[in-house]
Amino acid sequence: MIRVVCFIRPHRLEPVKSAISALGISGLSVSDVRGTGNSPERADFFGGDEGVVALPIRARLEVVVPDDMVDTVTDAIVETAQTGEPGDGKIFLERVIDAVRIRTEERGEEAV
Repeated sequence: MIRVVCFIRPHRLEPVKSAISALGISGLSVSDVRGTGNSPERADFFGGDEGVVALPIRARLEVVVPDDMVDTVTDAIVETAQTGEPGDGKIFLERVIDAVRIRTEERGEEAV
């Protein structure tokens, strides 16, 4: 199993969720985060005073998928989140050793 963690623009969240759902994946987590990637915070002038532009808000989406669906899911995220502009986001893939459903004690992919 692989955990797919992506940071995307908030206005692209609904299309990304719909694309993932269309693949038959129902379990996901979403949170609002602030941060910057390769582009450092930049100083700007506001009313004659120099100040640092606040960290942009991004949506963080996490979903655990079987190994054979990783490429399909990442392709769906890229296709729906991409605007072609800097700041479109990143996708990180992490190996998941195991999962346990607390209610039934199922393990592995059955627990997801």
